[in-house]
Amino acid sequence: MIWGVRYVGQCPPPARVIFLGGLGRSGSTLLERLLGEVPGVVPLGEVVHLWARGLIDGEPCGCGVPLPECGFWVEVGRLAFGGWAPELAERMIELRQRVDRTRRIPPRLTIELVEYVSVYHRLYAAAGEVADSPVVVDSSKHASLAFCLAAAGVPVHVVHLVRDPRAVAHSWQRRIIRPEDGTPMPRWSPARTAAHWTTQNLALELLAGKGVPVTRVRYEDLLDSPRTVFARLLTRLDLAPRLDFLTDRQVHLTTAHTASGNPMRFTSGTVELVRDDNWRQALPCGQRLLVTALTLPLMLQYGYRARAAA
Repeated sequence: MIWGVRYVGQCPPPARVIFLGGLGRSGSTLLERLLGEVPGVVPLGEVVHLWARGLIDGEPCGCGVPLPECGFWVEVGRLAFGGWAPELAERMIELRQRVDRTRRIPPRLTIELVEYVSVYHRLYAAAGEVADSPVVVDSSKHASLAFCLAAAGVPVHVVHLVRDPRAVAHSWQRRIIRPEDGTPMPRWSPARTAAHWTTQNLALELLAGKGVPVTRVRYEDLLDSPRTVFARLLTRLDLAPRLDFLTDRQVHLTTAHTASGNPMRFTSGTVELVRDDNWRQALPCGQRLLVTALTLPLMLQYGYRARAAA
């Protein structure tokens, strides 16, 4: 029995929940898409944003159809809740503000927390049943949600994805347009990125200390040796060692029904696997030094050098 209590609900959980944790712009969408090609695994995208962006705003599913009209999600909602209701989405947004916050780590096991997690519990179970898959992947990334799930007893294995903080800082400054609506994605300053990078990674380290299974994967290792690193991860997750869709240079992706996330979630077909190291030339020296200084202890712990060649 890991930290927390065993949650007893009306809907049995899937065999496993794989939760991708870490800071955005670290390759989580790619890793989720890779996992989604493994038999018996269904990727769900960033479920934490399902309520506002998917159900209320009507953003498209990874298949391109507005999420409230997507056949997969319609069936998940019917099976889990008798259909999607605006009141459910609004309640989940309200509960998130109360219990699912980084400043509340570790969370207290309250009635509101159990209510909040029970909805995720039912959603995961329904998605697994609709997809006929015993394993679901939630790429929400937020450590606070992983803590909530574990505290309420949902069987979760966290894949802790890390990337050089200077690369992450550079990525968060880039102007990226959402293909679904043409609006720009949020942009952060290097200082803000460094603070969030440290906070999220420290929180996931704490979660591992609570007895929750946590497996760390570095973005750089995954892109340098995709087949080797991914095969090792599948073994750690006790998943089928299927790699026929993946080489060290390319991956073939099928359509996935994912909610919210990086624009790559809409991509299908053959995709080139290229490590993005543009930060080495594009990140100004002052910003590089600032991010390095703010993240140095964890950066070194994760195997990144303080001095990086341009």
